[in-house]
Amino acid sequence: MTTHTRSLGSTGPQVSALGLGCMGMSALYGEADRAESIATIHAALDAGVTLLDTGDFYAMGHNEMLIGEALRTAPAALREKALTSVKFGALRDPDGGWNAYDGRPAAVKNFAAYSLQRLGVDHIDVYRIARVDPDVPIEETVGAIAELVEKGHVRHIGLSEASVANIRRAAATAPISDLQIEYAIITRDIEREILPTTRELGIGITAYGVLSRGLISGHFTRDRQLGAGDFRAFSPRFQGDNLQHNLDLVEALRKIADEKGVTVAQIAIAWVISRGSQHNNDIVPLVGARTRERLAESLGALDVTLDAADLAAIEEAVPADAAAGTRYPAAQMSHLGTEH
Repeated sequence: MTTHTRSLGSTGPQVSALGLGCMGMSALYGEADRAESIATIHAALDAGVTLLDTGDFYAMGHNEMLIGEALRTAPAALREKALTSVKFGALRDPDGGWNAYDGRPAAVKNFAAYSLQRLGVDHIDVYRIARVDPDVPIEETVGAIAELVEKGHVRHIGLSEASVANIRRAAATAPISDLQIEYAIITRDIEREILPTTRELGIGITAYGVLSRGLISGHFTRDRQLGAGDFRAFSPRFQGDNLQHNLDLVEALRKIADEKGVTVAQIAIAWVISRGSQHNNDIVPLVGARTRERLAESLGALDVTLDAADLAAIEEAVPADAAAGTRYPAAQMSHLGTEH
């Protein structure tokens, strides 16, 4: 199986129609199997997935080293096609705590040096600060990445969870390939102001959370027990009445999926793809598959066509703002470029 390709914004690289978000292979969603994680990355590359997304702070560098090992052990032809997308800037402590974000130019270059080493590559394809540092003008952070581009250490500049104002300021500083931001059937905040702005500026979207951390995958159940290291144990959308309300939305989606003979996850991913297909294929979903089985299911979404009737049915089943609960706990919401 091969995936179609599309341009990641007017200044970005050609990438696969789906990207692989590797965070869950190292952190925030409970235990993961290292061998299966590497096998899943290999399977994704073999299927034509070229975009591998990570963050240098995912398990304090573990995720980058995992990807580095997967790339070293992949066939040369596949390794050469792989594109790395890296987020930086989040400050951690030895206990796993989260502190602030650091977008100072010297820190940007320091983060990049460590990422290049852990990944075992001579350049990073797309480099972005995970959240804009409120104490450092975005022009300085993006300017530092632009210097890395000039030296060949980075190929393209991206953004993550940035506000409209910061998107415009960044784009006025240097060419921006894409904005990475959460977008799903139940997370549509970016449609108000973010998407119109990125489309005006020719900036692509890499959409994470397309299955809302498994909530709308069709596999999550109300009685599922989440471990202490699982982010979802603290996420408002997975709590109490919110969870039941959101799972009711999933059941409404399941009826549509069953009628088409596909899975809920495939409907959810295909919906995100469809939103970009109307605008020069400017949205690339990141799927967080941790196993080859889930990867295969996600890739099946590329064969799902949603016509006008399907899209209308989805809209009726899950209207915008239908989800209960914010996408992050309150303490983290202030760092986001959108309301929810």
